[in-house]
Amino acid sequence: MTRVTIPVGPQHPLLKEPLSLRLIAEGERVVEATMRLGYVHRGIERLAEERSYVQNLHLLERVCGICSHVHTTTYCQGVEALLDLEVPPRGLMLRTLLCELERIHSHLLWLGVLAENIGFSTVFMYAWRDREIVLDIMENLSGGRIAHAVNVIGGVRIDLDSDQIDAIRRSLDELHGQVDDLVNVVEHEQTLKARTQGVGGASLEQIRRHCAVGPVARAAGLDRDLRRDAPYAAYDRLSFEVVTESGGDVWSATRVRVRETVESLSLCQQILDDLPPGEVAVRASRRVPEGQVVARAEAPRGEVIYYIRSDGSDSPARIKIRTPTLPALSMVRERLRDINIADVPAVISGIDLCVACADR
Repeated sequence: MTRVTIPVGPQHPLLKEPLSLRLIAEGERVVEATMRLGYVHRGIERLAEERSYVQNLHLLERVCGICSHVHTTTYCQGVEALLDLEVPPRGLMLRTLLCELERIHSHLLWLGVLAENIGFSTVFMYAWRDREIVLDIMENLSGGRIAHAVNVIGGVRIDLDSDQIDAIRRSLDELHGQVDDLVNVVEHEQTLKARTQGVGGASLEQIRRHCAVGPVARAAGLDRDLRRDAPYAAYDRLSFEVVTESGGDVWSATRVRVRETVESLSLCQQILDDLPPGEVAVRASRRVPEGQVVARAEAPRGEVIYYIRSDGSDSPARIKIRTPTLPALSMVRERLRDINIADVPAVISGIDLCVACADR
C-alpha cells in the first residue's frame, strides 16, 4: 500500500501552539509519526540568570499561560527553602486556593479543546462557559485572569475579607452544579465515549518508561500525586482523593480530569472553611545565601520541578525547569502509531500538550 506523508503544523487548527508533526499513513492508518519542536523557544532559563529573584517572579509566571501560578509557587518554595523562610499558614492556604482554581481552569479548558477537536461543540461551549466563572474568581482575587502575580517570596500579596469569601463561595456553588452536569455528560454520552475509548492508549509500563506524570499517568493507573505524596503549600491540612483510571486511553484521561475538577472544587471549599487568621507573608532578604535546592509541585498537567542554585547574590546562578509536557512529548510518536487518521485530533488533545512550557 502506498505511503502518504501528512503534515500537521506548525500552524494548524488542531494545535493551540506551534508544533510540527509528520504523519506517515497507509490508507486510513497512521504507521509512523515524526515531530519537530523549537518554534517558541524564548530562552527563559538564561533570562532568569540576568534578573533578580524578585524580578524572576514576573518572568517565570510566563513560562505557561495556563498554569502560571504553580510555576511561581514552585519557584518561591525553592527560594524560601534557601532563605530558610517559614510562610504564614494563611499565605500557604491562599497559595493553595489559587493552585486549585488554576487546576479547574486548566481542566475545563482541556475538556473544551478535546470536545471541539472531535466535533462535539456543545461540550466545548458549556466547558468554556463554566471556565469563565473560575477566571472571574481569579480576576477578582488578583486583578488578572491568566497572569495573577499573587506569589511573592515569603507568601502572597493578596488577602480575603469576609465579603470576598462569601462571593467566592457563591461562585463555586454555581460552578459545582454545572461541573456535575459535565461529569454526567462525560460518563453517559455515547458519542464522546465512541470517539475516545480505546484511542491513543498507553500502558503503565510505557508511562513508567517515559517518566510521564499528572493526569496522563493517572489515567493509566499510576497512583501518584505530589499534593498527597510530597505535600507542599497547605496540602497536608486538606483531604482529597487521588483519581486514577486503568485504561490509559483518551476516555480514561477525560474521566480523570473531570473527576479531579470535582475534587478541586471540594479543596477550594475546604480552604475557605478553614482559612486561618494572621499575616499572609513575611519579609524576605533580596540576597539569597549560597546553596542549591530542588522544588516540586503538582501542576494541572503533572509534576513541575525547579532546580535553583544561588551564589550568594541577589540573582540566581542557575535555574533549570522541568515541566510535565516534556515526558508527554516523548510519548507522542508511540501514541500516534497504528491509529486511524480521524483519531489523531483526539490523541493530541488527550495528551494535553503545552508546547510553550516544554520549549521555553
